[in-house]
Order: sequence, then C-alpha cells, then structure tokens
Amino acid sequence: MSRLLLAVALGSGVGGVARVVLGNAVQARAAGAFPLGTFVVNVTGSLALGFLMRYTMASPTMSTEMRVMLTTGFCGGYTTFSTFSYETLTLIEAGDYRRASLYAVTSVVLAIIATLVGVWIAGELLRTRAP
Repeated sequence: MSRLLLAVALGSGVGGVARVVLGNAVQARAAGAFPLGTFVVNVTGSLALGFLMRYTMASPTMSTEMRVMLTTGFCGGYTTFSTFSYETLTLIEAGDYRRASLYAVTSVVLAIIATLVGVWIAGELLRTRAP
C-alpha cells in the first residue's frame, strides 16, 4: 500500500473517531430533536478543511502525505455530510419542515462561512511567517 493511502487511512480513522466523540458529546447536551452534534461537526470540519487547505498548499513545511492525511483523511472521516443529508430527510419525513429548513440552510451557510474563516486564519498565519 502506498504511503499516501496509509496516510488517508490513518487520518480517516482518527477523523471518524473524533466525529463520533464530539457529535455524541454535543448531542447528549442538546435539548430537542435538532441534530446539533452533526451540525457542530460539519461546521468545525469546514473550518478545519478551509484552514488546512490554505495553509498546507501555501507552506512548504508540510509533506504531501501529512497534507493528505489531514485533509482527505481526517476531514473526510470527520465531516458528516451524508449524515446531515439523512437527518434532514428524517425531519422532512416527520413533517418538521421548519426544523429541516433551519437545519439545512444554517448548516450550509455556516459551513461555507467556517471554511472562509479557516482560509482567512491560514492566510493571516502565513503572512506573519513570511520573510
């Protein structure tokens, strides 16, 4: 197996475990039927991916294997877009159109904003490191 595939496998495993731990912890503390655990994972995963992509593509300090492990591996294992889609459908099937709409719209909008913030943070960090 190539080093890149091993990096993705390792990152995916750690990301998947992080998703379950954080998602369950948040959901256990949330009141109601809103899938807040998945919501938090999707937004923080978008923030992390935005940061990592901008930072690792612009910084020679990280190997290709490490970049792939963190982005494709960890973020891919961590984010839960398929779960988000299923939970939205479940809310729709239950007739809870208001919650389904709120969940879908805020998840997408905040995930995009979080990605933008991650890209911005990485850009600022790279500027402070520039000679």
